[in-house]
Amino acid sequence: MQTTVAAELDLPPVNQIGFVVKNLEEAVARYQPLFGEFTVMEAADMEWDYRGRPEVSSLKIAFGNSGDVEIELIEWVSGETPHKEFLEAGHEGLHHLRFVVVDVDAKVKELATHGYHQIWYKRFAEGMAASYLERDGDPVILELFENHSA
Repeated sequence: MQTTVAAELDLPPVNQIGFVVKNLEEAVARYQPLFGEFTVMEAADMEWDYRGRPEVSSLKIAFGNSGDVEIELIEWVSGETPHKEFLEAGHEGLHHLRFVVVDVDAKVKELATHGYHQIWYKRFAEGMAASYLERDGDPVILELFENHSA
């Protein structure tokens, strides 16, 4: 019997699909017919742990939905981020899959045993954190999100 990667990693269903785009306004216009209205926000001058060091970055973000799955469109603005890396590698489109977990820090340690390593991290408050993880040979990033305030 073959197991799925999600079962092996003990992850819940995907709750967000993230796309990196070069131009947020154009992307919202392109995808609004598919996903309906988007909510746009700016995440300006936020400090994250990026590849083990503090880095201030700014992003423009739009959120839409497809059923229970959130669709996130991200335009890189400034700073070193995984989004900038993605664009510099010549990519645009599917970037990450997000999973809501109980404890981001514990899940990061657990996923390390499966070859994933943390590249972007922020603890916003007690019970609220986000982490991007990558592994060699896999172009899709996993995002873990902890939110006990919801």
